[in-house]
Amino acid sequence: MKAVGVLMKELTTSRRKFHERGRDESFDGKLEKLWLVLNNIKDVFVVVKKNEEKLLDTLAEVYNHLHRLDRKKLDEDMKHICKRIRDSADNLLSKDASDELSKEEDHKGGKIYHSLEELVQPHLNEIWTEKDFNQLGYPLKPCLFCLLIFPENAVIRKRIAINMWIAEGLVRNTEKKTAEEKGEDVIDDLLKFKLKLYLDGDSEYIRPSRLLLDRKKVIVGGVDTKNVTLRNIYNIGSSYLNFGPQWGTDAWKDLKVLQLGRWQDSSLHHIEVGSQEFLRELRTLKQLKYLSLRGISNIFELPSSITGLERLLILDLKACHNLERLPDDISSMKSLTHLIMSDCCLLEGMPKGIEKLTNLQVLKGFLISTSPCRISDLAKNLRKLRRLSIRIGSEAVIKDWEFSSLGTLSALKHLKISWSVSDPRYSKIGVILPISLTKLHLECFPGKSFEECFALPNLMPCELNITGGKLESMIPQDLLWKQEDLLRNVEILRLKYLKQLNVDINNLKEWFPALKYVEIK
Repeated sequence: MKAVGVLMKELTTSRRKFHERGRDESFDGKLEKLWLVLNNIKDVFVVVKKNEEKLLDTLAEVYNHLHRLDRKKLDEDMKHICKRIRDSADNLLSKDASDELSKEEDHKGGKIYHSLEELVQPHLNEIWTEKDFNQLGYPLKPCLFCLLIFPENAVIRKRIAINMWIAEGLVRNTEKKTAEEKGEDVIDDLLKFKLKLYLDGDSEYIRPSRLLLDRKKVIVGGVDTKNVTLRNIYNIGSSYLNFGPQWGTDAWKDLKVLQLGRWQDSSLHHIEVGSQEFLRELRTLKQLKYLSLRGISNIFELPSSITGLERLLILDLKACHNLERLPDDISSMKSLTHLIMSDCCLLEGMPKGIEKLTNLQVLKGFLISTSPCRISDLAKNLRKLRRLSIRIGSEAVIKDWEFSSLGTLSALKHLKISWSVSDPRYSKIGVILPISLTKLHLECFPGKSFEECFALPNLMPCELNITGGKLESMIPQDLLWKQEDLLRNVEILRLKYLKQLNVDINNLKEWFPALKYVEIK
């Protein structure tokens, strides 16, 4: 995985240098295809670890071509190089695993699953009359219309939909529920209906204040706003974004939603910006509540001026694979409820001030490295956290009992811990789970025994996911740990890519007495 990340970074650097020497659309397209091939094989290293030398040798050879800026060799052999990378990756897998990986790549675009159902754009079965539709009431009707900006039969993740509704002000925090919980309620209610809608362009919910970017290449800026107040910009299908000079002028001062990144999860939906200079103009968008740069390449760092967006609620940076640095201090962004940094594999560390964002409900991609920001600081101050994902970096410095502070996060529902290192020393981190937890996900856990991760015999939540790693046994070996206490609440169990784990299907019900759903790959 590290080899792919380093190679992708070198490819981006080389591509920029080639551009400086003179842009060649044909050759640049080949480099883009190489980038996509590399991006699509990242999960291979999670699936298997054996026989990886051949693939690494191939990647090293390509790295040398890029590092030497050997354009002739790259141009001549690009098709052969991409084939060798794919073939080397495929050779690491059994046929079944290879087919499974291909299947996942085809369908990885983030379906909305809720109670084992999908929420798709409302183009389903029966035709509703206007009278029937009006019975939906508020906020179901406007939330449903929000989804109509997407292509017909599009499938989107539940979280993307809810974040849109929060940004548009359709679901809000109340005394009893957070805005995200209200969004969950909307999802539940919408799943009860199956309807097909035929609308004309005059619908009150297809507002002229929305700008949709749907052409492959677009230039953002120069919008005539004399007769309309522009409040929302959504990138629906654009892959190449360029920004005019001073695009963030007074004409954009009321902008609340700027969704430039992808709404699909699949890395096949590539988005690229010509330059990251456009980020500096964001400082003028003082009303902005939702900023998505998800999956955009060629963004290497966020300027410090972005911390002036004091009304921003949601900052989505997921899968910005070139992103290396965040602003030095983000403590002024006190309105943030969602900070999403998952799959930013080149991030060097966390900025100061995260622990001061006391309104955070969702924090994903928190990196444990050499930076001074610690989990104990989060646990002390971020009492509203409902979702937290942590990545343990290759140079992580973990203090004694640092992870035990997680037990004090009384609002935490979902927790994910990922390891970027396979050293078994990093398995003994002493986690204490909060009693409020309903979902736990361990990814690439380097330990052999399940209880190595935990400081106490923690009661597992109702959903337990373990993906990749060296786990050999889930059943406690220590007599101080009682199996029936540890696993009695688990209803949903997902075990994926655990080659060293021996699972006896016949004993699962004995080990997990409340088990209702099992998924094993």
